[in-house]
Amino acid sequence: MLSNVRETGRTRRQSRVRKKVRGTDERPRVCVFRSLKHIYAQVISDETGNTLISVSTLSKGVRENVKKTKGVEAAKQVGLKLAQACKEKNIAAVVFDRNGFLYHGRVKALAEGAREGGLVF
Repeated sequence: MLSNVRETGRTRRQSRVRKKVRGTDERPRVCVFRSLKHIYAQVISDETGNTLISVSTLSKGVRENVKKTKGVEAAKQVGLKLAQACKEKNIAAVVFDRNGFLYHGRVKALAEGAREGGLVF
């Protein structure tokens, strides 16, 4: 049976990262998903299994500020919007889950934007 090598590699990296990264109610987990056109970020509490905050390039506040939904600039705007939403819910510190994606480019820009917004990783 044929399988996608890129996807199986990401699944392996994802399971390796998730063994160590757990989100609590005091310090939830920021999970990032990167598609070809968009980037998504969720703040998740693994103790309760709830998604507390969700921001993406499809969100209303982000889509108005960027020209293209692809690219590092859009990812940085998602990070800033995520930090702003976390401040509103009184979340100061989070754990970063890169979800099997390599930490460079758009994933790194999202993390740096969230740090600029005031989140502590």
